[in-house]
Amino acid sequence: MPLDTLPDSVRILGPVEGRAVEVLTPEALALVAELHRALDGRRKTLLKAREARQVRFDLGEVPDFRTDTAEIRSSDWRVAPIPKDLLDRRVEITGPTDRKMVINALNSGAKVFMADFEDATSPTWDNVVEGQINLKDRWSGDLGFADPATGKSYALGDKPAVLLVRPRGWHLVERHIEVDGEPVAGGLFDFALYLTHNAQAALGQGSGPYFYFPKLESMEEAALWDDACRIAQSRLGLPVGTIKATILIETITAAFEMDEILHALKDHIVGLNCGRWDYIFSTIKRLGLNPDFLTPDRGRMVMGEAFLRAYSKKLIATCHRRGAFAMGGMAAQIPIKGDEAANAAAFAKVKADKEREAGDGHDGTWVAHPALVPVAMEVFDRLMPGANQLEIIGDGATIGQAQMLAMHDGPRTEAGLRENIRVGIQYIEAWLRGRGAVPLYNLMEDAATAEISRTQVWQWLKLKATLDDGRVVDEALVRAVIDDEVSRMPTNLARLGDAVSLFETLCFAPRCESFLTLPAYEALDG
Repeated sequence: MPLDTLPDSVRILGPVEGRAVEVLTPEALALVAELHRALDGRRKTLLKAREARQVRFDLGEVPDFRTDTAEIRSSDWRVAPIPKDLLDRRVEITGPTDRKMVINALNSGAKVFMADFEDATSPTWDNVVEGQINLKDRWSGDLGFADPATGKSYALGDKPAVLLVRPRGWHLVERHIEVDGEPVAGGLFDFALYLTHNAQAALGQGSGPYFYFPKLESMEEAALWDDACRIAQSRLGLPVGTIKATILIETITAAFEMDEILHALKDHIVGLNCGRWDYIFSTIKRLGLNPDFLTPDRGRMVMGEAFLRAYSKKLIATCHRRGAFAMGGMAAQIPIKGDEAANAAAFAKVKADKEREAGDGHDGTWVAHPALVPVAMEVFDRLMPGANQLEIIGDGATIGQAQMLAMHDGPRTEAGLRENIRVGIQYIEAWLRGRGAVPLYNLMEDAATAEISRTQVWQWLKLKATLDDGRVVDEALVRAVIDDEVSRMPTNLARLGDAVSLFETLCFAPRCESFLTLPAYEALDG
């Protein structure tokens, strides 16, 4: 169907070139329009509710389990049955949707690949459209790539990982598509295009339309995705429950509504995931003005201790009681060429982290690099001989508010401040150039790391934190460290000045900006 058959109420503001016409079809955009008209008002209302709740947090309120949903938590119910190809998810790999990455991830040996339109993708128009083309080619059998730089060819193997797609969160819009004169939600755009072009093909090949939904903060936000699933299934002629989703529990508020989120999506949900990096960011953002939640160096906030340990164990108990998977968190290490000793040390940390997860009862885990797949796989093969651990509840059911809010102990150091500044600025610079997954200092970083970096500097400034050497973190100190760190950065970073300006604006802001990607999107080329 030609694009000139689009209704007048739908406008494409980005270029439609080359193969873009294959995914920007009238059928796909009609679903975008239907979802927008049905759900965008509620989406905006829920975002306003986040702002109102933040005001209460700034005044001293802290998260707690809801009294109005106690019956959901106490009653017996379970989520709908899980599809066969999702019963074993012991190792999942994540990454952006560029063509070479998609092929390598699907061929990595992981059970699942999460193609990420969110934190690992800088949402330029080209990135978003080309990502949809690449995923369409996976299901049509046309996914291949010839690297012009090396001449090496890449092709999909015989046993690719199960494909899940992470659309953007509720807070982000896609400015290149308007319906009735308004930009559409980026998540609904990503969701609708992938479903339209791939749901039937995936089902025909023994899989299905599977998603990860990010950044939820309440059961009402989960219910919004449930309604999106129902509308899309109706339009595409799919039975209710065909779409299956895993929800990332990566906000401090969602952690107190895990039962409720599962219940809101019970026909479509298969599990929850510990989104550890965004969870730290969310905790700082929501509770950052409360001195009781002054954070130590981010390197001290590990999953085996304090509120991170509590939420991980609570997630396992909650999910398994409801027949849903409890997925572990990310290992972001990447191999260091020519340094076997450093690699061995890094892989040992990954192994210990995955042994904790498998031992606690998680059904699988995340890695960011193919080299970590066999490391995580060995642990889960050894400690989880079955396909999953749905029968293990553990001791998380009794974990209460106090444990969920127990802050990590540890110092605040100049080295920690410098790491935040160094990583935060360089990630933002790469993001502004269209790169969302960025290797920095032997870790694969995405937007969540930069969010921790800038919110922690903001918190330390607001609470006048004292470093371990007795100095108070003030504007003069932070500006001096920024100047010093920037002077050491590579000189060929094209958007460095813009990145420094944005980072400083975020750190010195009177209130914590909800997401750095919101102002960054305004400065993004393309």
